[in-house]
Amino acid sequence: MKQFNVPAFYRSPLITSIKQQRRSKDKLKKDFTPTLLNFGPLHIYLARHFGFCYGVENAIEIAFRTVEENPGKNIYLLSEMIHNPQVNADLISRGVRFLMDTKGNELIPLSTLSAEDIVLIPAFGTTLEMESKLHEMGIAVEHYNTTCPFVEKVWNRSAQIAEKGYSVVVHGKPGHEETRATFSHSAAGTPTLVVKDIKETIELGKIITGERAKEDFFTLFEGRFSPGFDPEKDLQRIGVVNQTTMLASDTQEIAEYLKKIMVKVFDLKPENTTERFADTRDTLCYATNDNQQAVYGMLETPADIAIVVGGYNSSNTSHLVELCEEKLPTYFISDASKILSDTSILHYDFHHARELLSTDYLPANRPLRILMTSGASCPDALVEQVIERVRELIPGTTDPVIS
Repeated sequence: MKQFNVPAFYRSPLITSIKQQRRSKDKLKKDFTPTLLNFGPLHIYLARHFGFCYGVENAIEIAFRTVEENPGKNIYLLSEMIHNPQVNADLISRGVRFLMDTKGNELIPLSTLSAEDIVLIPAFGTTLEMESKLHEMGIAVEHYNTTCPFVEKVWNRSAQIAEKGYSVVVHGKPGHEETRATFSHSAAGTPTLVVKDIKETIELGKIITGERAKEDFFTLFEGRFSPGFDPEKDLQRIGVVNQTTMLASDTQEIAEYLKKIMVKVFDLKPENTTERFADTRDTLCYATNDNQQAVYGMLETPADIAIVVGGYNSSNTSHLVELCEEKLPTYFISDASKILSDTSILHYDFHHARELLSTDYLPANRPLRILMTSGASCPDALVEQVIERVRELIPGTTDPVIS
């Protein structure tokens, strides 16, 4: 896989060494057991896969190179390039300005830009409408496009099934930048709808079966279907794609449910299911899938707590937290500064979008066993800082024995 020129301050010598050793011993990525860092009274189990993915490293390389090669020019990002506060803060400190927030609200009027300005497309991609606006202004966005190749793969899959007459159901978070971009690209070629979870999918299924009136569709999915969407005819043939950072198991559940609905309604034989339901397979990116599988593998190890490091608005990170929460107390933190002491920690409750202060979060037993992972947009350097911060709080830790 291509190696990217990512600033050294995002790297961790410790974690780089661990990842290289794991890759050399497990080239086919079949071993999802965690790596043990034995500090004596503290045992930290690092997930097999975590941290920067291909798309994030590609975006970071393009962004930092653009800043270096264009001194004195106005450089803008459409919105956060990736969902990590440190990376975005580093770009701002170098003069990069954001045109929109993560919800698409304008921070700097597009009308103030000129053809000489540089606009970076974030890793999530952007809508066709935004691309068109920038092109009309003479801004060559194709030269500074950091869209993840795996996001573009989803767009290509949508286009392929659109050509065959299928409507597209996008499994994603409706307000997320990537979902908005995928919706835009898909809707340009075929009727498109966004569902956020299995509960909404079940209601969609009732509309397809006739258990709910077709008119209910417009209320249930207001603001999330393409112009002119007609549930009477546009739900006759469908295919499912996803925001690449969703839980793979959730996307699979949604696809399987809709497939069963189509088989039931149209009385399809197994060999004829593609007449009504497109075979899109899984459009989750490899890194999201690897990181989720690594968490499943890590959770098989007995432990006291889990710590997940990453940006609070990072979709893929929140899903790792979600998996850990099913098994043990889990603390979602953005960096080491959130670990206030051996008795207090500030952590993020993504279910209610709020930061919480928890006390007495470290069990007294020794060795203390902590599972640890991070999101695909989180620098390894932040994870090492978290490890060192925990070490500071546990008396008697030794140099690590890694196994």
